[in-house]
Amino acid sequence: MIGRADEANVRPASPFAEDDNLLPFAVEPLDLRGRLVRLGPAVNSILTHYDYPPAVARLLGEAAALTALLGSLIESHGRFQLQTRSDGPVDMIVVDFDAPGKLRGFARYDESRILAGMSPGALIGQGHLALTMERDRDAARYQGVVPLEGDGFAEAAHRYFRQSEQIPSYVRLAVAESVTPAGRSWRAGGLLLQYLPEAPLRPRDLDPGDAPESAGLPEEGEDDAWVEGLSLAATTQDHELVDPGFSGERLLYSLFHERGVTVYPTREIVESCRCSTDRIANMLRSFTPQDRRDMIGDNGRIGVTCEFCRTLREFDPVDFD
Repeated sequence: MIGRADEANVRPASPFAEDDNLLPFAVEPLDLRGRLVRLGPAVNSILTHYDYPPAVARLLGEAAALTALLGSLIESHGRFQLQTRSDGPVDMIVVDFDAPGKLRGFARYDESRILAGMSPGALIGQGHLALTMERDRDAARYQGVVPLEGDGFAEAAHRYFRQSEQIPSYVRLAVAESVTPAGRSWRAGGLLLQYLPEAPLRPRDLDPGDAPESAGLPEEGEDDAWVEGLSLAATTQDHELVDPGFSGERLLYSLFHERGVTVYPTREIVESCRCSTDRIANMLRSFTPQDRRDMIGDNGRIGVTCEFCRTLREFDPVDFD
């Protein structure tokens, strides 16, 4: 059975799938907390603003799912950004999440360097991944940077949690293109599982004292609850994360029903850009008159296209005199 935090009684998992939402959950007996994201029209809009090669679209879709998972850790107001800079054919990816659920993103790539069958890690190459969180309530800004070492976003996220948060965490991401009589569309999904026990993690063993230096300390093992939770989460299949006919609740039930899983109210995710005419006009005012003259096109106007949503806005240069 699956429980809901806003209901007194447990009930069967809902068979109805919902797109573009994030479902928080907990497995209390194992001290596990997690989030499950399912993206449909929102991620399809992001991936079709440009004519991305399929491999690049899948990579950007993974980044969007990961950003939604991590950005949703901001409960109310704030911003989260995922950004890569690397030497691979896809040398930059930027995805923004504005709490409580606005998502946008784009990828920059060199199509001439993309080869058939390249793995996500090979597409990204070597570089770094920066994760930046800004909270509105206290104007706090946090940033974690981890290396990209020829692997994908899931492993980079694992590295981030090991190095920066020191929270046992598991991330699974999936992207697929759905083909129906109505046409083709992109879908993405992601699972984040974390071990957050109320009690501290197992303490380290005492120093060996007078024992020979070569004796050292015994290696620390992982807590049994986390080992069990990780083993269950690792059985997740890619198609389960993106299948429109398989609800998030059913997926969580299939993973954790033996222990019992509680789900919380979902959060809607929408594709939404921050750009606006006023914001771009203010940016143009920050340039020198000569710089603005250099921007004037053949039609006598200054044209600015948003990298994220590709919206073109044109301005009359005399408005800035």
